[in-house]
Amino acid sequence: MDFQTTRRKSPRFAGLASSHLRNLRRRDFLEGAALIDGRWIAGEQRDVVVDPATGEEIADVARCGVAEINLAIAAAERAFPAWRALLPAQRGAILKSWAALMLEHSEELAILVTSEQGKPLTEARQEIAYGAGFLDWFAAEGERAYGETIPSHKLGSLLHVRMQPIGVTAAVTPWNFPVAMITRKTGAALAAGCPMIVKPAPETPLSALAVARLAEEAGVPPGVFQVVVGNPIELSTPLLRDTRVRALSFTGSTQVGRILLEGAAETVKKVSLELGGHAPFIVFDDVDLDKAVKGAMAAKFATSGQDCLAANRIYVQKEIYRPFVEAFAAAIGQLKVGHGLDPGTDIGPMTKLSVAHKCRTQIDDAVRKGARAISADEDAALGVNFILPTLLSEATEDMLVAREETFGPVAAVLPFESEEEVIARANANEMGLAGYVYTDNLRRALRVSERMECGMLGINTASFTGPPVPFGGWKQSGIGREGSRHGLAEYMELKYVCFGDLSN
Repeated sequence: MDFQTTRRKSPRFAGLASSHLRNLRRRDFLEGAALIDGRWIAGEQRDVVVDPATGEEIADVARCGVAEINLAIAAAERAFPAWRALLPAQRGAILKSWAALMLEHSEELAILVTSEQGKPLTEARQEIAYGAGFLDWFAAEGERAYGETIPSHKLGSLLHVRMQPIGVTAAVTPWNFPVAMITRKTGAALAAGCPMIVKPAPETPLSALAVARLAEEAGVPPGVFQVVVGNPIELSTPLLRDTRVRALSFTGSTQVGRILLEGAAETVKKVSLELGGHAPFIVFDDVDLDKAVKGAMAAKFATSGQDCLAANRIYVQKEIYRPFVEAFAAAIGQLKVGHGLDPGTDIGPMTKLSVAHKCRTQIDDAVRKGARAISADEDAALGVNFILPTLLSEATEDMLVAREETFGPVAAVLPFESEEEVIARANANEMGLAGYVYTDNLRRALRVSERMECGMLGINTASFTGPPVPFGGWKQSGIGREGSRHGLAEYMELKYVCFGDLSN
């Protein structure tokens, strides 16, 4: 956690989060106890949760250690046989009940998310619905974990392939989508028949613990879903080293993903990683300008830019570059910056001070190298974690903003001339999570979609995620997939069985 935010406080929105939290119907959502083996553990040591907009301390939560994580692993191992023995429809009924409870308490969950993460309340509400959708979808998908029968290559033999749950699983989840990333992983694991231990980001534990309370109320048995909070390194190390933990899922930076992958290699765990993005957004000159600008706004500024899918390099063909920049700048100028709980807010604070620092560094670097920055000058008045939405025109490939993921409301617009050129530039990066292409030429759309080196691609749309789709990236943007039937497979093992000598 960036504790600097507790030292430099902004008075502009003072007390806004606290006043909303005091009015929650579910006061137990603020108790901050970890869920281990069906017990709520308050702990002797506590960590502070901070409103990133103001630096105000809004709650405190239990700080778990190695002893607690070991208790959770043992509880999950005990819970596994009974949970896997349930019929898929029985597990699905519990997941559906959990999803329904999330929707019933969606407003309270959204207030928690905005208070600790900073995103606008309207987006937090959308996240709760999105997160509940994964539980609901996997509740049904668990009944479709089909195996196969293979035509035999041996006389008198019958060949079967079965899908079976892998065992105890663990998830390390991020702060930008503190609810949806938990349910996307947990829905798949529990539907497959596996218990899961979740270690949420230290910046956003309240929403994770609230979701855990609803899981308990939905009938998830003790040990099947557990949430432990505390120091990421201290808690992740036992999860990596313990052979009882058979699979690990992580969403976060590529740098941390490499470390976890290396640690998981010691016990050869099954690993799924959803890592950094550096999405290209390509606008060809045959497309409707208003449609392209609207798409760029959605792809760049959702979650205040703190999204691995965010458009990071906006390539615009030279013939429409100037009109696009002018229209894009005008649209950016309409965005309202403020506390996420303030009505009408479009852009909230950066959740971490380090993210705000990175944005400022990229802006300064780009301007120094010749880019033109278009933004208001109010950061100091809003608070240290706020970055005003900024357009960098005349950006070039040698600038930091074109080489590194930004993770904030800074939009770099780069001109290009030809299709071949822009595909080469878009692919010239070790990240390959997502991309966007805007064109009204069907042949071009098919050509470009074939050649883009990324796991997900939106053609003339900035919205393409959801429970049925395989979410994940190429290259250093990750391993494996979440959502869809492929997400279910991340928590299952294939077992081949040969029945021989069936002639008697």
